[in-house]
Amino acid sequence: MTLKTKMMATTAAVLIASGGMVYADGHATHPETGETLASDQTFTYRDLDESPSIDPGVAEDSAGGDILRDLFEGLMNQDADGNLVPGVATGYEVSDDNLVYTFTLRDNAKWSNGDPVTAGDFEYAWKRAASPELASPYSWFIELMALENASEVIAGDVEPSELGVTAIDDATLEVRLTQPLPYFPQMLTHFTTFPVPQATIEEFGADWTKPGNMVSNGAYVLTEHVPQEKLVRERNEMYWDNQNTILEKVTSLVINDEGVALTRYLAGELDRTDVPAGQFPRLAEEYPEQAVSVPLACSYYYMFNLRDGAPEELQDANVRKALSLAIDRDIIVENVLAGGQKPAYTFTHWATAGFETPDIPMATMTQDERNAMAQELLTEAGYGSDNPLSVDLVYNTSESHKSVAVAISQMWKQTLGVETTLANQEWQTFLEARSNGDFDIARGGWCADYNEASTFLDLMQSESGYNDSKYVNADVDALLAEAKTADNPQANYDAVEEAIAKDTPIIPIYHYASVKMFAEDLKGWPFNNFQQNWYSRDLYKVAE
Repeated sequence: MTLKTKMMATTAAVLIASGGMVYADGHATHPETGETLASDQTFTYRDLDESPSIDPGVAEDSAGGDILRDLFEGLMNQDADGNLVPGVATGYEVSDDNLVYTFTLRDNAKWSNGDPVTAGDFEYAWKRAASPELASPYSWFIELMALENASEVIAGDVEPSELGVTAIDDATLEVRLTQPLPYFPQMLTHFTTFPVPQATIEEFGADWTKPGNMVSNGAYVLTEHVPQEKLVRERNEMYWDNQNTILEKVTSLVINDEGVALTRYLAGELDRTDVPAGQFPRLAEEYPEQAVSVPLACSYYYMFNLRDGAPEELQDANVRKALSLAIDRDIIVENVLAGGQKPAYTFTHWATAGFETPDIPMATMTQDERNAMAQELLTEAGYGSDNPLSVDLVYNTSESHKSVAVAISQMWKQTLGVETTLANQEWQTFLEARSNGDFDIARGGWCADYNEASTFLDLMQSESGYNDSKYVNADVDALLAEAKTADNPQANYDAVEEAIAKDTPIIPIYHYASVKMFAEDLKGWPFNNFQQNWYSRDLYKVAE
């Protein structure tokens, strides 16, 4: 075995000077910055929707991920710049062939009930997430990690016990891969890889995630959960680095209306909220110290239903491409959203590490040229004034999603004569409809699980758990498989993006920016973290 990486928790050594109680008196100073801390160390923020689950093995949305990074801790964490830092693991060794990783766990990691966190907790969690019995919507992530026998376990062909993860002893976790993945350690910050408490799950079953039942190992514990209203977590006294946690309490409030959330933020009820579509320029001028826009590792797109039995008109690639061409993305990002987003002609976000955006012909055309091509393609497909195309478009409830959908439906009408029926659905209903194929065209948003192009493009693989279009292209599957072992996968990624542009199973619309309002006294936000993976334990409030 060759030691490739050994990461030590140096931050803890720097911060250890002060105990947790000192932060409550309003006169304490931050041990690193020297700023005077506020006596009120609570953080309240807005979420658009109720997350489907806060079980690490079942969760599937980014808002749920924010909650889970507070309640649980995986082998690795990220710092403010997105770099890997120790979590439960202090470091790891990797074999010369890059197929076997051996992680060493810290000896002071504990569950909230005081039990030690062991390598067996990770082994159990990963095998549970891959098991057909759990039927996790994110089980495919275990397969993407290239764990030994992952595909066979997920398919039910072999028992979960055969998955390539083994607790050698309480402090040593061995992970066996089928192929080298240079970004494998990055994947370990994702909630699907977090440990879960077997005894608690076996005692309470599906109710193990309720307050009073949940046992967790993160910096915070779940103390209150009112579905569709709020979720509260408070400091975990058993967390190994609790003495350096400053925020005492974190509350996420479910507020579906962006305007209402902004009003409550301006009234001082929230410390963070989303900027409604189109309002960033005004808010940035009125509140220059609070309105923030930074690149965010997410792509916004529309997906077509390509399943058998789906609307016949959308099975024609020319129809799909015409609809894509007719969207004026500049108007969407500059006029409708106006928050620093960028037009998307590739699925992969432009700022993804190591990714060079390929030349997609559509991207260099003028909108007039795109519109002319769109009209030509739709005419060739047999649609026009005497036979207008009609489509249904569904999105999850949000004023921003509605604004984008209305603008695009108007573009389709004006350029192509297309009649669009818009419908919004509650988040959980929307997810189920997409998964079940109960849609014609649906809104999609994908946020990177790790900072590498495959986190986007793997959704185009035929068997991907989130290929809700059910796009099947054997060449794309082969290109993605080859990319896993390529020294430089850029050529493969170029070819996949070109296939997406040609076949148009999805319409990339824009690349996200994180556009939010932050209270001026809230500090420690990781603005330089491209994934915007934040941990409440790193946040704090300063005195006015």
